[in-house]
Amino acid sequence: MQLSVIVPVYNEQATVRQLLTRLVKVPQVKQVVVVDDGSTDKTVREINQVKSSKIELFKKPNGGKGSAVRLGLTKVTGDYVLIQDADLEYDPTDIPAMIEPVLNGKAKIVFGSRFLGPHLNLLFWHRVGNSLLNFLVNILFNTTLSDMETCYKLVPTQVLRDLNLTSHGFDLEPEITCKLLRHGYKIYEVPISYMGRDFLEGKKITWQDGIVAVGVILKLAVNR
Repeated sequence: MQLSVIVPVYNEQATVRQLLTRLVKVPQVKQVVVVDDGSTDKTVREINQVKSSKIELFKKPNGGKGSAVRLGLTKVTGDYVLIQDADLEYDPTDIPAMIEPVLNGKAKIVFGSRFLGPHLNLLFWHRVGNSLLNFLVNILFNTTLSDMETCYKLVPTQVLRDLNLTSHGFDLEPEITCKLLRHGYKIYEVPISYMGRDFLEGKKITWQDGIVAVGVILKLAVNR
């Protein structure tokens, strides 16, 4: 497997250097496409401190996580893609465990579930929101996912491109999940660790993003 990792970044000067340092050490990762989504702090300087031939940096005006990932998807060269947030909530050392089911022929698409693996205590309302969104997806698409909102989605590059993603913000996660299910793809889940942040630590997703996610799920469920 030739794995490319897309890292959308927006104002993550405190964590991005450490994240990239960890990421490039994962042997299975062959390319790291970092997309700076118009950061206004010292994020780009921190990115440039990590010296690795695996890293390719692209910059764009601020437009949201979805728009950054869509740009990154045009730059990847690997046959598989993984999305990695830059805030240290997800640990790159979990990547080999996600790749294993693909290499063993058990799965084509793998999601890393935060709720099946060890995790730091979560913000209550975020956990409620995740549960409701999962419940909605499972009912409408007749599936049993435990974490459809996870950032860690391992997908063949061409499959992800063929989904014709349109999201600009955090609605990217339900769009990817629902479009995969709508196209009949089976999703294999593996447990991953999770170190959730709070708003004082820079967490950006809010209840408004949950409302948008519901709209995306309903739209994709109806228009099948």
